[in-house]
Amino acid sequence: MTVIVLTNCPAGLRGFLTRWLLEISAGVFIGNPSARIRDVLWTEVQQYADQGRALLAHSTNNEQGFTFQTFDHTWHPVDHEGLTLIHRPNPGNATSADDREPKTGWSKASKRRRYGRP
Repeated sequence: MTVIVLTNCPAGLRGFLTRWLLEISAGVFIGNPSARIRDVLWTEVQQYADQGRALLAHSTNNEQGFTFQTFDHTWHPVDHEGLTLIHRPNPGNATSADDREPKTGWSKASKRRRYGRP
């Protein structure tokens, strides 16, 4: 089983994938092509995705039963002792919530509740 998920990709790429896979939702394609066809499809996705992002997941013979690859995505697969995990970067910096100033425009009561100040 192969799953390809596209985000913000050209309509032509989606049309190309419908030749081999079934689009079950907007940008989500599933099917059971051979490994050679799957690799060709993934190469085409990487070439024509433009500013979009793509994710490929397919079944394989390992402990998890599947593997996945990402293209132009902030989350990346990482091998950890034989298991593939997803690495999600921290969007904020390392400062604690106490060091940050409350956002402007909130009520004083909301700021006290949020940051525990009297």
